[in-house]
Amino acid sequence: MLTRRKKQEIMAVATQTLEELCINSIRFLAIDAVEKAKSGHPGLPMGAAPMAFVLWDRFLRFNPKNPKWFDRDRFVLSAGHGCMLQYALLYLTGYDSVTIEDIKQFRQWGSKTPGHPENFETPGVEVTTGPLGQGIANGVGLAIAEAHLAAKFNKPDAKIVDHYTYVILGDGCNMEGVSGEACSLAGHLGLGKLIALYDDNHISIDGSTDISFTEDVAKRFEAYGWHVQHVQDGNKDLQAIHKAIEAAKAVTDKPSFIKVTTTIGYGSPNKANTGDAHGSPLGKDEIKLTRDNLGWQFGDFEVPQDALNHLRKAVERGANLENEWNKAFADYKAKYPEDAAEFERYLSGKLPEGWDKVLPTYTPEDKAIATRKTSEATINVIAKVIPELIGGSADLTHSNNTYMKVSGDFQKGQYQNRNLRFGVREHGMGAICNGIALHGSGLIPYGATFLVFTDYMRAAIRLSALSQAGVIYVMTHDSVALGEDGPTHQPVETIPSLRAIPNLTVIRPADGNETSGAYKVAIENAIQHRPTLLALSRQNLPQLAGTTIDNVAKGGYILSGGEGTPDIILISTGSELHLVAQAAEKLRAEGKNVRVVSLPSWELFDEQSAEYQESVLPKAVTKRLAVEAASSFGWCRYLGNEGKIISVDRFGVSAPGGTILEKFGFTVDNVVAKAKELLG
Repeated sequence: MLTRRKKQEIMAVATQTLEELCINSIRFLAIDAVEKAKSGHPGLPMGAAPMAFVLWDRFLRFNPKNPKWFDRDRFVLSAGHGCMLQYALLYLTGYDSVTIEDIKQFRQWGSKTPGHPENFETPGVEVTTGPLGQGIANGVGLAIAEAHLAAKFNKPDAKIVDHYTYVILGDGCNMEGVSGEACSLAGHLGLGKLIALYDDNHISIDGSTDISFTEDVAKRFEAYGWHVQHVQDGNKDLQAIHKAIEAAKAVTDKPSFIKVTTTIGYGSPNKANTGDAHGSPLGKDEIKLTRDNLGWQFGDFEVPQDALNHLRKAVERGANLENEWNKAFADYKAKYPEDAAEFERYLSGKLPEGWDKVLPTYTPEDKAIATRKTSEATINVIAKVIPELIGGSADLTHSNNTYMKVSGDFQKGQYQNRNLRFGVREHGMGAICNGIALHGSGLIPYGATFLVFTDYMRAAIRLSALSQAGVIYVMTHDSVALGEDGPTHQPVETIPSLRAIPNLTVIRPADGNETSGAYKVAIENAIQHRPTLLALSRQNLPQLAGTTIDNVAKGGYILSGGEGTPDIILISTGSELHLVAQAAEKLRAEGKNVRVVSLPSWELFDEQSAEYQESVLPKAVTKRLAVEAASSFGWCRYLGNEGKIISVDRFGVSAPGGTILEKFGFTVDNVVAKAKELLG
């Protein structure tokens, strides 16, 4: 005997097509999860469910049982606040990483369904998207990685790299400047395997986008050089969505932008097409009205079996796709064993044997060179032995000295090359590098600019650290010593603020040996999914006695004066270390026992054992003087109550670099004088 409820469910299934059942399953999982969590964004999943269904059901190549299968298509939800759309799809298509219990634990402590997609929490999520615009910019990086690897490894008779990057982005993503930077570059590069679907719902948190955002986005993307289409009815016209994606795939010489006009909160009688649907639960009464409106007679978190059966076909389909690729790779390996071995090494994240033997070393007899120049030498020897190194500068190539001479420029039709020309797009550069690093193919990206311009790209650097993206940031002109360009270009508070970012290794090398050591750390960090930022000088610096490549990995070490208990410890980083070393010699000539400590990386030093830290900076020695041409913020951790610092706690000035350093007290004589004051 059928219950009344069961009869209603049967009638509901009978009156909806299988596709509608699947789409509404996505919607109501999102609605119910947000309601249970009492927070979240139900509106986007409700409106974008049709386009997401068509994409995942008909086009996206993936294997739910192996989220890391290499040749999968990459999917990025750039509008990350609507993450229940992605979590619902992961569950419905059979990923083990997201169960129905995880859906019920949306936004709760320890769940696999956090409030924005995070690649390190949820297998199946490619990149961490939270700040709007980052995801589409990451997508450009993913597409660059695919294009480069395809050009390097594919053969006329064998394709082992052949996948697309699909992005769903929203109005907020298109408002954020980082998306414009990245998408402009993507159009220039003609990245034909990048397809973006724009959830054009005209609503943001403040309400209708008409209050602030009335540009013609499609025309903007046309101007960028993208192939542009418009699906007028993204709520119901599945065939139009299908045709648009098909047409986008047929365009191979430019990225594609599909504007899909939708209704945020589709199906909600009172909250659809309003800001109320954007960032708040619908509420129990409105959910009931929405269920009635869409003919959804199923309970909370309940998915009709027909919908689940259909969407779970992705498991068998994905296994078949991966098996086909495995066979293709086996054939490739038989025909091209050397290329296959190199490809497998890339994917393994294993560096070439003995790669670090090429790192340059220096002696005090070698001439003084800026660390941006020793960086250039180091990049170029590394580039010869680590072909997975790829990167470039934000229009400062010859100031940052980051060009790899072994390769040409990565340009449209020349994707095998490794020098990326980012243009004046610092923020976009950082986000693109994150995408390259998170592609999962072993590529090691680097991006370069002046250190002060990290302020333009801080969100991307922070996301490198958060999402465990092994990016190398090569930052030059690292202090007021850069000179005449003045305070707008002279970083003061920059280094301390970067040191505050968790999981980011900041290294300020003092000479050529420390620069080589910094790159050794950075390359090893990259394969361990940790970003590194190098702060390099514009001015020439002497090669110091006592610096070594290996000591940089310790973060801090005794440069000189390791015998006995010192009267005073002089501590410095980077460009100022040579001043401290010379000052120590003068003080020793007067009978003082002086220890000089090089501290190129606070993060690495803090990771050493307590015993090692004590051996370098013994607590009993309270007279300590630090010298760094930056803000004093944070130095108290190493100086204690009696320590002092020569620092820059004001903005710089426009003048020759040597003059600025002298006026600000960065001279050997001033270091000696301050040390004597401490010694009494």
